[in-house]
Formats: sequence, structure tokens, C-alpha cells
Amino acid sequence: MGKNSLKKIRESLLMSKSELAREANVSPITITRIEQGKPCRMETKRKILLALGYSLSDAKKIFGD
Repeated sequence: MGKNSLKKIRESLLMSKSELAREANVSPITITRIEQGKPCRMETKRKILLALGYSLSDAKKIFGD
């Protein structure tokens, strides 16, 4: 389980888990799991990056892998 900064970035944007989940078209449970460091698919990461307003090249900055 790798460490990521998704929770910190989400909170800095004043976004709730459910708000991010809605924007990224994933479930809030998925957001929780990713914030806990559990793995997810590349497509899910892409959706979250775009929902946060980041580019795909920022993946390492958020997901750390």
C-alpha cells in the first residue's frame, strides 16, 4: 500500500469525498480506498486527476507511484 497525497490535495481544494467522487464518476468508497493507499486502476486515477483539475503528468505528485 503506497502513500499518496490525494486526501491532502482534495482537502486543500475544499472538496468532500462525495463531491470528488461525483466529479470523477467513481464511488465515494473508491475515493476512501485510494486515500488509504489501496491500489486502483489507471483509468480511475485518470478520472480523479481530471476531476481535480490536474493534468495526467501530475499523477506521480498525487498518487506517488
